[in-house]
Amino acid sequence: MMNFFFTYQSLFDHILVYALLAMSQYVVLRAGVFSLGTAGFAALGAYGAALLITKSGWPPAAAIVAGTLLGTVSSALLALPLSRLRGVFQAVATLALVQIVLSATQNWVSLTNGALGVNGIPKVASTGILLTVVVVVVLLLVAMGRYSVGRAMDVIREDETVAVSLGISVPYYHRIAFIVSGTLAGLGGAPQATSSYAITPNEFGFSMLVAALTMVVLGGRTTVWGALVGAVILTSLPELFRVFADYRNVVQGILLMLVIVYLPRGVADTLLGLLRDRRLRRAAPLAAVVVAPAAAPAKDPVRANFEARAHL
Repeated sequence: MMNFFFTYQSLFDHILVYALLAMSQYVVLRAGVFSLGTAGFAALGAYGAALLITKSGWPPAAAIVAGTLLGTVSSALLALPLSRLRGVFQAVATLALVQIVLSATQNWVSLTNGALGVNGIPKVASTGILLTVVVVVVLLLVAMGRYSVGRAMDVIREDETVAVSLGISVPYYHRIAFIVSGTLAGLGGAPQATSSYAITPNEFGFSMLVAALTMVVLGGRTTVWGALVGAVILTSLPELFRVFADYRNVVQGILLMLVIVYLPRGVADTLLGLLRDRRLRRAAPLAAVVVAPAAAPAKDPVRANFEARAHL
């Protein structure tokens, strides 16, 4: 068992990092926001932590916190204007954010070393630390979904008109979704930098953007478990299908198309729905069994005739 763990430890770390990024994407999609800024916020968190460690000599823990805060602050600054946009305009605006951050990491050579990236980052984010962070984030998102914030986001996702009629402020909850998403993306980017020894701009480009979005669509966008299942499936595919390593993007595209056609709610959400329906079907017969009232004893025909005559 330990040999298996050490053999695939880097894969486990990769899955946990992308689980954080997938949950970042899940938050905005749950609120009905079409944001593609996860890769940009992750790049800010990763480069912020890496540069503070390698160039400023910060302790790794403080640098990870600072990288997470950088993603939070940047998303908070962008939340106000982005919450006023809808649909494809949100997608284009957040895609522009990713391109701006990517261009800065490639061209600001004096700070980021350009295409060479940042090297010599100490590996301090172990598998145990990453797993603990993921578990805490899952518990927080599950708790959020059970209270008014998560319920309001569900209503907004289904129909904004209904949400407005119920007195729900759509821009307010969109801003909350943007900020939480930026925080989780920064939290995913900072450990990525401190678990891989080096980072380059190409890691946070279009491929990460598509991967995070695909994980949520593949797993399901209505529960946090969908993001986790999508991260496990898509991150494990290159290892499971090494024969198709050169065609990884093609395999992922085919898999995504099949899921969209045959499992439009995603793998995890479909399975959870089937389990819930099965549980309801089992409970239905018990609920339908109603103790029938005891039948009234039949009256004596002679007495009944007498009572009828008495009424006359």
